Amino acid sequence: MSQKQENEKIAGCSFSVHPMSDDFKEKIKGALEKIDTSKVWMNTDEVTTTVRGDIEHVFDVTRAVFLRVAETGVHTALNATYSVGCPGDSEGDQYTGHNEKPGNGLWDVDQYTSAKFSLYPMGGGDYMDVIYKGIERMKESGIEVSEAHYATKLSGDTNAMFKGLEEVFRDTEESGSSHTVMTVAMSANSPSRERGDK
Repeated sequence: MSQKQENEKIAGCSFSVHPMSDDFKEKIKGALEKIDTSKVWMNTDEVTTTVRGDIEHVFDVTRAVFLRVAETGVHTALNATYSVGCPGDSEGDQYTGHNEKPGNGLWDVDQYTSAKFSLYPMGGGDYMDVIYKGIERMKESGIEVSEAHYATKLSGDTNAMFKGLEEVFRDTEESGSSHTVMTVAMSANSPSRERGDK
């Protein structure tokens, strides 16, 4: 298999999680200590944390980090960029080929979340058709979907949302998009929701 063909299957996510509290450092470190990162390559610098590996494990780790911080009850924000098939990617810094199921569980955690996501299928077919199919897929996941400028707004259960986002990402990659990018901005325990703000 050529380097390009192999790299097309390397998925990754660059993300930042922000607990809105004075002890944000302890909350982030505490979340990272509680999750299984053994099936991904992971690196944190002063800007973001990057995870690389198989799609299911990349989504599993980012979901678990967000849930672990959000379960502390503080307002928690996540900004994430998922990518697969980047033509400029390299073979290094990866951890792929795991056939085991993702190891972080937490599927019984009940956490309401609001999010906005944007999907960018590159290099294949009618991209708007692909995006519309992704939006319909999110609706089928039981997530409330509404319009927003430059994105699609999502509201509902965190686990269902991540499951739907992973399915959309995977479907897009398998539909012929040679390079798929998805951006996600997510919020839990927001005081705006408590006030009933839109």
